[in-house]
Amino acid sequence: MVYLLPGDYGNFGLPAGTTPDWVTGASALINSFCRRPDLNVVEYQERLRLVRGAQTVLLSYLPLAPLGTATSPLVAIEGKFAVPRRGEAGVEPLTDIALAFSLPGAWTSIDLTVVDFAADTGELTLPWNVLGLPYSEVRVTYTAGLAVIGDDVKSACAQIVRNAQAQPALNAKKSRVDTLQMEYFSGSLLDETVKALLRPYVANRLG
Repeated sequence: MVYLLPGDYGNFGLPAGTTPDWVTGASALINSFCRRPDLNVVEYQERLRLVRGAQTVLLSYLPLAPLGTATSPLVAIEGKFAVPRRGEAGVEPLTDIALAFSLPGAWTSIDLTVVDFAADTGELTLPWNVLGLPYSEVRVTYTAGLAVIGDDVKSACAQIVRNAQAQPALNAKKSRVDTLQMEYFSGSLLDETVKALLRPYVANRLG
């Protein structure tokens, strides 16, 4: 998916004669910098550990947004129950019950209607299970991205194209602009202005 269409070129300072390969290469660099396959709304799955005693996790891709006709960005959530440490006050009877039903270590579906989430921060707040045991990790399937590509992303894409066209080594190749070639020059193409525009969309905790 490219982030600028020919009709946008004039609005973002690109010559009308700019060929699509420049924009394709710039869009690929944006995806690479943001560490995600696309800035449009797509589906992701993450497996996340919870800090003992905590009931919240942070998802990596933002903003959370429903896909298509869906009304929620949450598709499915499964949790794995933690085994309390021996001797922790008030938990041993629950541990015995949980072990009897083989709950610890097994994935259990979590009702999406009782999970709170913040679309802008990606924070999920999970419910306690019926036995009051905490989850040790969760597996979350969700959708995130931009339903409409905003001017900040379009401006970043146009700036990358301008930076690339100013590189003699890139301009020397007239037939097409190779994405790998643009990746080689990414250090100079992704200037501080571009990075500032894209920073809200960089995936969290992924390298």
